[in-house]
Amino acid sequence: MTAQVLDGRATAAAIKKDLAERVARLAEHGIVPGLGTVLVGDDPGSRSYVAGKHRDCAQVGVASIRRDLPETITEEQLLSVLDELNEDPACTGYIVQLPLPAHIDTQRVLERIDPAKDADGLHPVNLGRLVASVAGELESPLPCTPAGCVELLRHHGIDLAGRRVLVIGRGVTIGRPAGLVLTRKDVNATVTLAHTGTADLREEIARADVIIAAAGAPHMVRKEEVKPGAIVLDVGVSQETGDDGRTRIVGDVEPAVADVASWVSPNPGGVGPMTRVMLVANVVGAAERQAAGTVRVPAVMP
Repeated sequence: MTAQVLDGRATAAAIKKDLAERVARLAEHGIVPGLGTVLVGDDPGSRSYVAGKHRDCAQVGVASIRRDLPETITEEQLLSVLDELNEDPACTGYIVQLPLPAHIDTQRVLERIDPAKDADGLHPVNLGRLVASVAGELESPLPCTPAGCVELLRHHGIDLAGRRVLVIGRGVTIGRPAGLVLTRKDVNATVTLAHTGTADLREEIARADVIIAAAGAPHMVRKEEVKPGAIVLDVGVSQETGDDGRTRIVGDVEPAVADVASWVSPNPGGVGPMTRVMLVANVVGAAERQAAGTVRVPAVMP
């Protein structure tokens, strides 16, 4: 068996086409969605990731608003920047790129974001709405990476209803909200969340129909542990320096897993592009919700 590839780049491109059509309909009513990014410091990985988000915006017609700030900025100065974006009508939604410098209280910063402009879907208010909502349409954004995983699988005709899904990692961007997204009735999966305190992780891996590996531990999911025919999404990101001195991105899933799995998402090129495009989708959705109070703009994608 050789696993089929869950191509995140191709799936994201298809979603961008739909988003461009939705943005064009908004433009007919004089509405231009705007995505803001707040980047503190000059970390190369964060800078590259933010640049990718703005490239996605350009491709679908969403305006870009950048706030690139020095690492020495004070917490109060950073909060003032967020207050400006909260009040800026050109900014439909925005994100604060993590991690932040150690002298800044990350939770206080994230809670300062206007929930209506929370492009990541991780504000406590929006997560609370997700907790309280099992079925029906949400009037708030979904966390980007879990939503991206679901859309990636749907695009490839994979139904998660009744499947046993193992999520490895309890980070706030993926692991913790993943169960909330996957157990909504429109997805209907059965979810186990594993972490460093899980005593029988290898047994959990062996019985999972779907594995979402998001621990940030290089190649922790191994071929001999995965059930034949399982679906494996490699979400975790680590960096390793090879003998040639070059730094490479390494996922949580060893490449040999493709010999036993039915589907595997590559890393990079799998869930990463989906996370970025779902961020843009959240901004477009927010613009449509704002427009609904003044003009009627039909949407074709929830």
